[in-house]
Amino acid sequence: MKNLIKMFVTSIFLTMSVIFSYAASNDWVTLIDGTEGMENFNIVGDANWHTDAASVRATEGSGASWLVTKESFSDFVIRVEFWASHDANSGIYMRCANPDRITDRDCYEANIFDQRPDASFGTGGIVHVAPVDEPRPTAGDKWNTYKITMNGDHLVVELNGKITADVRDSKLSAGPIGLQWGRGELRFRKVEIMEL
Repeated sequence: MKNLIKMFVTSIFLTMSVIFSYAASNDWVTLIDGTEGMENFNIVGDANWHTDAASVRATEGSGASWLVTKESFSDFVIRVEFWASHDANSGIYMRCANPDRITDRDCYEANIFDQRPDASFGTGGIVHVAPVDEPRPTAGDKWNTYKITMNGDHLVVELNGKITADVRDSKLSAGPIGLQWGRGELRFRKVEIMEL
């Protein structure tokens, strides 16, 4: 009986060690925290990216512009706290094939675009990959949280705690992340990532 108890305790100890080791190696890394973090990004395009008292923001430019991470990522979970005006056109671009030329064809884009003409790929959808179902969510004129998981070919988008896209797609496997300004006003107050 003593040996059985000893084996059971040892098994529990080893299991807990593996769990704590895994948790310790998969920590959240902050990319933007209020006014800190623009140094983690390169600017592509000419929007007026700047910091204010509590966020990184953009309000104007002559065309689409992105903050693009200096690092590439493959499998990860990213959390993004953002505020978008009702007329905003933005998105979170992931696994971008070319960090100097960002498009929704060579990146996965979790859209932030309440007024998109084809609403099926509006806010909550992954453009050209995963349409969002009715009733379609909106993000305009309020703070929102995206939690996006890219794990191999399994892509999951959650907006404010609700899954809006869950799809399998293997077109892109790694690349930098881009935060877009296309029109309207965008604010990012917290962006953090955990590699899987």
